[in-house]
Amino acid sequence: MTIKELQYILEEVKSGKKSVQDGLEALKYFPYTDLGFARIDHHREVRTGYPEIVYCAGKTVDQVKEIFRVMAERENNVFGTRAEKNMFEAVKSIIPETIYYKEARILSIKKKEIEISKTSIAVITAGTSDIPVAEEAAVTAELLGNKVERIYDAGVAGIHRLVDKLPEIKNCRVVIVIAGMEGALASVVGGLVDKPVIAVPTSVGYGANFGGVSALLAMLTSCSSGVTVVNIDNGFGAGFSASMINRMK
Repeated sequence: MTIKELQYILEEVKSGKKSVQDGLEALKYFPYTDLGFARIDHHREVRTGYPEIVYCAGKTVDQVKEIFRVMAERENNVFGTRAEKNMFEAVKSIIPETIYYKEARILSIKKKEIEISKTSIAVITAGTSDIPVAEEAAVTAELLGNKVERIYDAGVAGIHRLVDKLPEIKNCRVVIVIAGMEGALASVVGGLVDKPVIAVPTSVGYGANFGGVSALLAMLTSCSSGVTVVNIDNGFGAGFSASMINRMK
């Protein structure tokens, strides 16, 4: 439920077009629905401007299916991260308009249009191997109503590939930089643009990369001002944060 929807119900009751009982019925499951294994927060969009987003990893297929069913019934846009194909197939069996972004591992159900931001978010990867995390960030940002400029495989080993794209990057309001190995790309980009940079370390790399820890520490100790860091492989967190910045008035 959005603020506009809540306001509409209250105005209907105030004007007499809707009885108090009808108003109560409309708000019956506000602010959450208790499914036993999950309590779905319908009030989150009113508080934060964004609906609850489902983290699918660790849930059973049946749990994901039921959560999506209940959320979609409330006519909200729904999406879930870290979803596997069998989860998509289960949800699609009851909600045919479900979309699956395979590389991003995101499930989406569109129930209403979202106003698209006038400004864009740049999503840059150091290497091709970082693209799955980048797609999680990019698709998240798009589903939250942002335009996204994708710039992939522009790492420091071939810095000319980044320099060529600087005009497009500088036209964006927020920059997400995704890198594994030594994670140097975030510092480089941070030193070239006057935009907030959100760095995402990935688990891509050989042994001493320690599953992304080396990239994480490099990004946390970046000498470039304006670089903030999310957790290893957390494309969703970067996309969500970038959307909040990009959509600020």
